[in-house]
Amino acid sequence: METHIITITFHECAAQYGLNEADVREFVELGLLQAAPDTPNALREEPLHVARLSRLYHDLGLSKDSLEVVLAMRQRLEQLQQELRQQRARVRQLEVFLSGSGPLLDITGR
Repeated sequence: METHIITITFHECAAQYGLNEADVREFVELGLLQAAPDTPNALREEPLHVARLSRLYHDLGLSKDSLEVVLAMRQRLEQLQQELRQQRARVRQLEVFLSGSGPLLDITGR
């Protein structure tokens, strides 16, 4: 999955995502959003991430401290899902390999 990153000013971000500029600055200070290194008062971020953060903050009313926990859990879940996809692919490869090499033995004892 390809990530799309944009550069957006704090003001534009506040207007587009329903946040105020003070919240955007605080999210940057907390490390929840990434400041654009080459543009002052701007973010360099994935739009979906900013929208998700805004929804969690406004729609669910999560505190700023809670946002960090929720976003970390989501990131860990995505990592685990990726690892699961890789393991499933490895299992499929092994099954294909074994199916061509001879009969499979039932090791469950049934």
